[in-house]
Amino acid sequence: MAREFPLPPSASCLSASMRDLGYSLESAVADIIDNSISAKAGIIEIYCDLTRSEPTLAILDDGAGMTADELLAAMRHGSINPREKRAPGDLGRFGLGLKTASFSQCRRLTVATSKDGVRSAAEWNLDTIDDADDWVISVLDDLEIQALPFADRLSRDGTLVLWGGLDRLLEDETGARRDEIVNEKLDVVEKHLALVFHRYLAGEIKGRKRLSIKINGHPVDLFDPFCRKNPATQVLPEEIVHVAGSAVKMQPYILPHHSRLAGKDYDYYQSRSEFISNQGAYIYRAGRLMAWGDWFRLIPKGESTKLARVQIDFPTDMDEAWTIDIKKSRARPPHAVRERLRQIIARITNRSETVHRGRGRKLFEETQAPIWERYADQGRIRYALNMSHPLLEAATKELDQSQHEKLGLFLQSISSALPVEMIYSDYSTHPREMSQAQTAKEQVVEKLHALKTLLSDTASLQRDGFRDIVRSTRLFEEHMDIAEQFIEEEFS
Repeated sequence: MAREFPLPPSASCLSASMRDLGYSLESAVADIIDNSISAKAGIIEIYCDLTRSEPTLAILDDGAGMTADELLAAMRHGSINPREKRAPGDLGRFGLGLKTASFSQCRRLTVATSKDGVRSAAEWNLDTIDDADDWVISVLDDLEIQALPFADRLSRDGTLVLWGGLDRLLEDETGARRDEIVNEKLDVVEKHLALVFHRYLAGEIKGRKRLSIKINGHPVDLFDPFCRKNPATQVLPEEIVHVAGSAVKMQPYILPHHSRLAGKDYDYYQSRSEFISNQGAYIYRAGRLMAWGDWFRLIPKGESTKLARVQIDFPTDMDEAWTIDIKKSRARPPHAVRERLRQIIARITNRSETVHRGRGRKLFEETQAPIWERYADQGRIRYALNMSHPLLEAATKELDQSQHEKLGLFLQSISSALPVEMIYSDYSTHPREMSQAQTAKEQVVEKLHALKTLLSDTASLQRDGFRDIVRSTRLFEEHMDIAEQFIEEEFS
């Protein structure tokens, strides 16, 4: 008969393995902030002090704090069973985040906390664990607590998390190079927190006051991935799917075309990642962004759908159904949600394509004599030069048949050789930098005179007709004010 034999893991080996669960600095900091939010913190301050003999990263909050017993329970690995039902505003999951997130970045984790003015502190040190090969934790006395970095900023209620032995953060660099690396990483942390907690920073979470996060005294400004302040953003009807008695809310958005964004707003959104990368579903658990930029293989990411976003909210009691991982960076929708999302995608794809292509259609429709024409025939799309354009007819009027045929062949070759792939690549990555108008300001009037002279024999050339031709050439796109003044003077 088989006998049971206790076989606990090696503390030294397991703690080393837990350092490599895949946390980045920004995801590790976000995991610590989850605990602060669960403790009802309203102000969270992050400090990275490289001037000390031992560089330290500190995360300080004004939350509820903990008693000595509660602190030891929180420092324990696997302090809460993931199957236990969490409170609606509790962002925890496995009871591992504080430890695994911290050890992914440092070798020493110290937590000091205060509840009703009574302070306590405890410390995990990986060197101690390695030496003893056991889960040995240090409980600090009052003098040791007072000597901790930033301990003087701990209020009557709140918690201070300290990371020492920052081997992963500093990358074994020193001096100016070390500071440069850390500052680059902190910039990424700021952008990450601005997105992940944007609804908390905006004060949108019901029953909670607005959250404030600062990094080295600098406030973190929220980043809204749905661009909701822009009046051109389309807010589609919300849908609700019920899964095992819990409601999952799905809110689709269509972002504005880049031409409807101010330069500052476009740079703000583009700097967070390419628009095409950010399309997809945004998964929120209790208002906290868990995963984003994914269509879950329901459709491939594409240029035509890059403006589509779907905000999906689910409560904490659905963690098992969404297969949340320890880092809270992965979430997979249940089958019922995926099926409804599939239906929503079909609808918003058409809306996104309409917005994305709308500006292009406008360029064709704003003039009666477009240079280019679009054809959709036999299931294929092609673009061709308008061989009936008044400018071309005027230029070829005196050509003989042979010359006319040669020019026509050349223009057809231009249409066929249109570098579609290169244009697509440039436009999809840098649309604001695309510009075909190369006419210098001082040459505008000269070219307008040449254009009018060329068309002088065109029958019944009137003001509106000439304006249409001017617009169709797009030679004067950046100087239409000068062109309008010329037209008024020449056709008055």
